[in-house]
Amino acid sequence: LGGGTGAGMGTLLISKIREEYPDRMMCTYSVVPSPKVSDTVVEPYNATLSVHQLVENSDETFCIDNEALYDICFRTLKLTTPTYGDLNHLISIVMSGITTCLRFPGQLNSDLRKLAVNMVPFPRL
Repeated sequence: LGGGTGAGMGTLLISKIREEYPDRMMCTYSVVPSPKVSDTVVEPYNATLSVHQLVENSDETFCIDNEALYDICFRTLKLTTPTYGDLNHLISIVMSGITTCLRFPGQLNSDLRKLAVNMVPFPRL
């Protein structure tokens, strides 16, 4: 959400998809910027402006803290200089864990709508 492409173009794309397919469930995974990790001045502004669009146009938004990703790499995985590949691997594990109930048979959260009902207590939250 900190960069111009993800925050601007990404939310524009989501709003256009919502216009074309209003009855489809939309699930997003967003990496929230951190001042300790990046020195780009406009990241907080990009993130703040894009969150409004995410709330309006997506049914589920999973926010991933960029600083927490680096902390996991440093403290848990004992990496001295984590690469984007390491961070992407952590994000893929999170996405895989969230969508496990969609990919394997079971009674709990068998589709995105049921997952949203069980995870989001209030629609605007």
